[in-house]
Amino acid sequence: MDSCCMAMKAKVQPMQTNNRFSHEGNGFWGEKIRGSLKNNAFRKLISQNLSENRGKDFKPGVAFSVLTRDINKELVAFEAPFFDDPRKADPKTVASIILGGGAGTRLFPLTSKRAKPAVPIGGCYRLIDVPMSNCINSGIRNIFILTQFNSFSLNRHLARTYNFGNGVNFGDGFVEVLAATQTPGEAGKKWFQGTADAVRQFIWVFEDAKNKNVEHILILSGDHLYRMDYMDFVQRHIDTNADITVSCVPMDDSRASDYGLIKIDESGRITQFAEKPKGSALRAMQVDTSVLGLSEQEAPKYPYIASMGVYVFRTDVLLKLLQLKYPSCNDFGSEIIPSAVKDHNIQAYLFSDYWEDIGTIKSFFDSNLSLTEQPPKFDFNDPKTPFYTSPRFLPPTKVEKCRIVDAIISHGCFLRECSVQHSIVGIRSRLDYGVELEVCFIFS
Repeated sequence: MDSCCMAMKAKVQPMQTNNRFSHEGNGFWGEKIRGSLKNNAFRKLISQNLSENRGKDFKPGVAFSVLTRDINKELVAFEAPFFDDPRKADPKTVASIILGGGAGTRLFPLTSKRAKPAVPIGGCYRLIDVPMSNCINSGIRNIFILTQFNSFSLNRHLARTYNFGNGVNFGDGFVEVLAATQTPGEAGKKWFQGTADAVRQFIWVFEDAKNKNVEHILILSGDHLYRMDYMDFVQRHIDTNADITVSCVPMDDSRASDYGLIKIDESGRITQFAEKPKGSALRAMQVDTSVLGLSEQEAPKYPYIASMGVYVFRTDVLLKLLQLKYPSCNDFGSEIIPSAVKDHNIQAYLFSDYWEDIGTIKSFFDSNLSLTEQPPKFDFNDPKTPFYTSPRFLPPTKVEKCRIVDAIISHGCFLRECSVQHSIVGIRSRLDYGVELEVCFIFS
């Protein structure tokens, strides 16, 4: 039932109101108002009146009236979303592009027959499940995945897991794989030359009629491990009126040269961006990270601000950068963003949770085994933000007379009189008499 309520006291004094605001013409707000607050004509009158009289005493969702001699203000609470905040991020206006990655030479031999996003993690997941699940949990249903190298395993996993009707239900959303292909013309004979070039080759997709309402585009990597609400990220992008927003984390000396590093001003705007600097160029990117909220003890340990390779662009800005301003630039991190810093509002978004780039064998191994620690640095087990993967319909794991300490045992396994400590056992694995595993990752 629609309703309109007002708290009033005795000794009510008449007050002059705009005649357009009252249906019956007497001097009390809320008196003899017919119809519903959801009535379009009445909503329009209220919104127009409030916009003309908007002042510092007005707040979204609350209206103030001076009604009595002995009280300053009375509150009228209207049901949400009667006064919607026009700047609130809407997942329906956001599309995400997940980059399938390059050849993955630093992860070889894991990438000898599969793309980086198809590499297993955590026993039963694939790396692609991380950004896909983050999108779903954030309410983003328009998802594109760009693939090129060894994409068969990745494409099969996507089809089994995120296909309408068989895997995760997306409602009115979609998941589309955009595979590298050759097209007519000289430029069309080239494969993806970098992250920006991959998006540029499919720029026509974002000019299509069905994507006309997409106002912001997320650029995501398919080989990271983290849990993130992308709508918080987009909201920051909107609040700062940014053209581009870069998600970043504090970084230590040992790994700083592996990432794009940034400098920011007091408002969070990026003033300098250097992609994987070395030597003196690296030292020049040191900053006081206490401005990010790090303590005096932590700030010296993390003297750099590193880009996560996760970006959000205003759609019109992205199209102009790729087509008009920098048509020959092929990479976001090393070319597009450093060049755009001068004449665009590029903001930094501090991500304060766990994040890891699974780009090398060492980072892959360490990240997986960290899942078995107590407490783990990252945990897939969160019922509010679950991670999705292929429904394999395997039987439960069977364990007979085993010693298992700080380990992850995937489904469909059979373990008999063995020892597993600080290890991960992948799906469909069999460990028999006398097997001893310690600090190991067993693939399926």
